[in-house]
Amino acid sequence: MAVLTVLSPPTKTSFPTSSSFSLPISYYFNHNDSTNCYFLHKNISKCTPFSTISSLSKRKPGPPKSKLRLMQPSDSSGSGCSWIKDTSAVHDKIDCEERSRGLLLSALPTTTAQVSAVDGLYEFICSGPLLYKVGLNSDKVAESIDKWILCGSQLCRLFQLNELFLTEPQKVRIYHYYIPVFFWCEQEISLHNSKFVAEDDIPPLVIGFSAPQGCGKTTLVFALDFLFKVTGRKTATISIDDFYLTAEGQGKLRESNPGNALLEFRGNAGSHDLALSVETLTALGKLTKEGTKMKLPRYDKSAYNGRGDRADPSTWPEVEGPLSAILFEGWMLGFKPVPADVVKAVDPQLEIINKNLEAYYDAWDKFIKSWIVIKIQDPSYVYQWRLQAEIAMRADGNPGMSDEEVLDFVSRYLPAYKAYLPTLYAEGPSGSNPEHLLVVEIDEGRNPILGN
Repeated sequence: MAVLTVLSPPTKTSFPTSSSFSLPISYYFNHNDSTNCYFLHKNISKCTPFSTISSLSKRKPGPPKSKLRLMQPSDSSGSGCSWIKDTSAVHDKIDCEERSRGLLLSALPTTTAQVSAVDGLYEFICSGPLLYKVGLNSDKVAESIDKWILCGSQLCRLFQLNELFLTEPQKVRIYHYYIPVFFWCEQEISLHNSKFVAEDDIPPLVIGFSAPQGCGKTTLVFALDFLFKVTGRKTATISIDDFYLTAEGQGKLRESNPGNALLEFRGNAGSHDLALSVETLTALGKLTKEGTKMKLPRYDKSAYNGRGDRADPSTWPEVEGPLSAILFEGWMLGFKPVPADVVKAVDPQLEIINKNLEAYYDAWDKFIKSWIVIKIQDPSYVYQWRLQAEIAMRADGNPGMSDEEVLDFVSRYLPAYKAYLPTLYAEGPSGSNPEHLLVVEIDEGRNPILGN
């Protein structure tokens, strides 16, 4: 039978003191120029790994029966993600600053609670639109239900959700989206590792996440990185944002392309330091042994009144080997040049960007061996998602763009979406192998759907 550890209200909660958690979680969900936030998980590696329980391995496939030990609900943070906001029956009012610092690592005692909900959870998991896409079926779910429950419990802890009373959006996000994608990534890592013999230094698998701004890819990567860490794997997370040109370099790009609104600010092809990309990805690929370390570049989007600059190297986070995977995300990963008449028809300003894009395969895409493409039905979703994030920030009393500024911001990306997304969706990312490509189509609510 499956068992799930329940976490009861703490008498005294222990929190890490790292400055990594000095800001409320809502900051990380909202405070970024493409709604692609960066979570600092300096302390996540200290979480105790969990192992699956083999109680169902001897059962015949079918809806599992189980006694659960469920995580006692704790206060949910008011992040900009609507599926996280909508919580119920929440207890343990924890100070906001303490909650943000101790979001992942609360040390809580355990008690047992009798719950008869495993059958319902099993059926819900089996109804997910990604199940067969990631190589699973109802029999495999039954065999691994312990791991599903444990992963769900860890994600509830991560996002401070009430595990006893998950709302429908929360269940969908966890059991129809994050956990299936996590299992797919695990399979890809296993396939990658199988190509090497035992004495080899196995380089980490680079998994690319190509997805529009605001669709939730950074939160997905954050959740995956956490699940890898609590299951005993080391991973590194990077974004194409980390490779933006310095403020000086961006100024030179702007001056060399006068009148081109698409290159006035960072974002489009041409505004990245490709040499730094190659250097970083190459170095990460060599973190195959214990004790090997390197610092990951980061970008400060708030510098120069929002124009941004590369962060001081002294603030860059350190990652240590051996790495199992590198989770590399970006809104334009996998884009490839298209015929000149196509870009001219969308926007003549794209011509130089289309030319710049020719160098991106060697700098980014060739390093990626497994791909996850998050597909949207309409690029205009990006505007709505960005607007929602800014409205939420303003409602929380934080600085945010006006509606007009949001429209101007998104308008600098929409031409590229219109020019390159059709090819990305039809042919896959540049250089990708269809056998190692997962396409996740999402709706306007950022939830996975069956799609085509």
